[in-house]
Amino acid sequence: MDKLIERFLRYVSFETQSNPSVAHCPSTACQLVLAEQLKRELEELELCDVTLDEHGYLMARLPSNVDFPVPAIGFIAHMDTAPDASGKDVKPQIVEDYKGGDIALGIGDEVLSPIQYPDLNKLHGHNIITTDGTTLLGADNKAGVAEIITAIAHLKANPSIPHGDICIGFTPDEEIGRGANLFDVEKFNAEWAYTIDGGPIGELEYENFNATSADVICHGVNVHPGTAKGKMVNAMNIAAQFQLMMPAEETPECTEGYEGFYHLKSMEPAVAKTELGYIIRDFDREGLKQRKAFMQQKVDELNSRLTKGRVELQLTDSYYNMREMVEPHPHIIEYAKEAMIACDVKPDIKPIRGGTDGARLSFKGLPCPNIFTGGYNFHGIHEFITIEGMELAVKVIVQLVQTTASKYSK
Repeated sequence: MDKLIERFLRYVSFETQSNPSVAHCPSTACQLVLAEQLKRELEELELCDVTLDEHGYLMARLPSNVDFPVPAIGFIAHMDTAPDASGKDVKPQIVEDYKGGDIALGIGDEVLSPIQYPDLNKLHGHNIITTDGTTLLGADNKAGVAEIITAIAHLKANPSIPHGDICIGFTPDEEIGRGANLFDVEKFNAEWAYTIDGGPIGELEYENFNATSADVICHGVNVHPGTAKGKMVNAMNIAAQFQLMMPAEETPECTEGYEGFYHLKSMEPAVAKTELGYIIRDFDREGLKQRKAFMQQKVDELNSRLTKGRVELQLTDSYYNMREMVEPHPHIIEYAKEAMIACDVKPDIKPIRGGTDGARLSFKGLPCPNIFTGGYNFHGIHEFITIEGMELAVKVIVQLVQTTASKYSK
């Protein structure tokens, strides 16, 4: 555990923000810089089959140390950080023995407040790593990377701990929905895996949203405003009309649990053409289908009202609920629950209101639930993580490989 935080602080110093507007994988060259660093560290641990391909997928294996067959299991994390906030020149700070109240971030007025983030009220006495209020932290998912490598280093240093083959995979571009695109499941060669990409202590997730991207393109006509009467069609006004047709109560800020939503996440406004970028989410596949039909219905309604201009809708499915691929293998969840309980961690099984590499990988034949890292408030300047949560994640990984081995011992 001694090097866990050292590793984490080193990893967050690398800028690895992914870019959704770039089609190449990885979408940013900086991700490969961290991948090369991690490759060297895995080689220094003398792991087997350490490989890094041109797309930024890094894999390695810790061979079994028992004389009986145990299914190979995997642990996966992603190296990129979200485009939602800057990940350049991250300056983390450690707040030791948190006593409550606001935490000042950096030298400005930005604070991490328990009024806005009540989870802080449960963390008195914990050691908390925060940002300086100018960037995200990168715990999503460099905490997972650090935790996996620390667990593997611990297993290497303690060969008396029984385990089967352990496969390690670090991916690029997860934050832009492409982390599993070029992941070679056959090469990885695990029977099942776990993404270490969750939030607070105890999270264990094997359900996620079904996800679709929806681009609403509003076409207008631009002419000089001085001679626009009867000629100009302002696409931004059409876009505003469309947004007002969407259900205001079915947005991320108004939903929780198993409730789905429509989320307007981006807009490219101009008089001649305005593009609205939505994401649609629903835990039920039929529910997602109905939501897509609803959006098409609203596009058709608006087009029928318009005398000039038009609207078009482009829908692209992103990923599906991994539950249907994981539930046929209940032992995968049971082993994780047993490992948590053995580490005095209460399993908190709940749906992911988002997606992970594990969702896509599950549909590629690698069942892959998600386990906590100890982090909070991902994708923004108020992101933080507890040292205690990170340490427990390492313990759970180590215990999980032992638990799995014990199920197959002679």
